[in-house]
This record gives sequence, C-alpha cells and structure tokens, in this order.
Amino acid sequence: MAITTLSSREFNQKTSEAKKAAEKGPVFITDRGRTAHVLITFDEYERLSGKSGSILDRLAMAGNQDFEFEPPRMGDKIFRPVDFE
Repeated sequence: MAITTLSSREFNQKTSEAKKAAEKGPVFITDRGRTAHVLITFDEYERLSGKSGSILDRLAMAGNQDFEFEPPRMGDKIFRPVDFE
C-alpha cells in the first residue's frame, strides 16, 4: 500500500493524479503542514465503514469463517392448540 502526501495547493493542481494515487493507497492532504484530509477510494471507504454489500457479503468476508452460533431454545411453548371458532 502506497501512501501519498500532498499539500492543499498540490491537490488542487493535481486532482487527477491524486485520484490515481488513491487507487494504490490513501492520499494525505495537508493544510499548513498538518494532515487535514484523507482521500481513499469508495470501495475502501465501504470496507472500512462496514457498510458494504448484503448480509451474505458480510458473512463471506475474511475472518468470519469460524464462529459459533447456537440459537436460543424455544422450550415447550412452540405448539399451541388451534381455536377455529
């Protein structure tokens, strides 16, 4: 992952280059020598924010292969007599 740092002025002058650099890694944009913004791709944003895809996509994500799931027991109250009146 390549990290690129640009000043605000450089970012304004080289926007298309900044977007290309964001494909390879985050682009830090400085304002008066201090990091003020970070440019990343939308796919990376979705990955970091956890808002990507459906539940199936989330279950298929790396690291989710091994987990235990034990549904709660319903007990004896599963069946009730039907009242047709």
